[in-house]
Amino acid sequence: MKKRLSKNIEWSILICTILLIIIGLIALFSATQNTEYDEFKKQILWIGISIPFIIAFTLIDYETIAKVSPIFYAVLIILLIGVLFTEPINGATSWYSFGSFSLQPAEFSKIFVIILLALVMSKMVAKGKKEISRPTRLLILLAIIGVPVLLIIKQPDYGTALAFCVAFILMLFVAGIDKKYIIAGFLILAISLPLLYFFVLPDHAKQRIEVFLNQDLDPRGAGYNLTQSKLAIGAGQLLGMGLLKGNQTQLGYLSPKTTDFIFSVIGEEMGFLVAATIVIVYVVLITKAMYVAKTAKDNLGSFIAIGIAGIFLFHMTENIGMTIGLLPITGVPLPFVSYGGSSLLSNLIMIAILLNISGRRQKAIFIEE
Repeated sequence: MKKRLSKNIEWSILICTILLIIIGLIALFSATQNTEYDEFKKQILWIGISIPFIIAFTLIDYETIAKVSPIFYAVLIILLIGVLFTEPINGATSWYSFGSFSLQPAEFSKIFVIILLALVMSKMVAKGKKEISRPTRLLILLAIIGVPVLLIIKQPDYGTALAFCVAFILMLFVAGIDKKYIIAGFLILAISLPLLYFFVLPDHAKQRIEVFLNQDLDPRGAGYNLTQSKLAIGAGQLLGMGLLKGNQTQLGYLSPKTTDFIFSVIGEEMGFLVAATIVIVYVVLITKAMYVAKTAKDNLGSFIAIGIAGIFLFHMTENIGMTIGLLPITGVPLPFVSYGGSSLLSNLIMIAILLNISGRRQKAIFIEE
């Protein structure tokens, strides 16, 4: 079984992940020289911690993981409620702190919300393709994703909440939901956006949107980080200014340079060629994840894979887009590249699940023959 699994795994997904991690570590090494490489060392430690999780989530049949996903979902809901009562960090109650380390339950929620949604959706589809388009069934799915999304918005963490929404939409599309619901959803979104902007969004979120729409509005205030990010990327030109030599990076103008704006560090010090390489690697990774969804042996695997592809697609697009001024700043990290233990571990678990699904594809039967 293990031999068949290894033969059938989509190893290009793992190769892309390793390339992104290496580039991220190089960027973190340069960005943390003024802090005695503290975050760089922690990132290496988190990579080590992640290895047994990668092995476990690759080898344990994803159907078994799906069966226990309701338990993990319930535990994570409790953690998402509890984190609201912790001390705010940078204005958000998103982390449990344990000394110099912190844990962000919203990151791990992505994994098990997607798996639970996929489990429920696969059972619905098994009863008939039109089953998932029934209003009562849609309400069940909306409840599953709605509870964690609302709790994450309460932190507040709008970027992570949006990642859930993108994954959910892709999963519904692959499941064959009636197009009228997709059209209705976009209409409701278009109508509700102004209401959300004026009556729901906090002032700092409104400022980010206003700066995005008019990037010269407040260059020394709300628009400062975006201005410095664009200066850094532009200064890098084709080959970059060299490691440890970026002006915005090393002189402290770029912040937070190890998380939200790590792509700006790469653009400044490694140049357009490496920055473009990152985009290409992400495109390959996401395309391969979608291919795994297409070739999965069952609907469960297909729905999980496309949900994970949606998470990576949103994070890549939003993070890179916000650093160059094409999208509003939301504080979304760049998977495998940005510093962050919870983010790195949860993303590597999702990669392991993709390897798991790809290894158990139907084509393994033909290989064995």
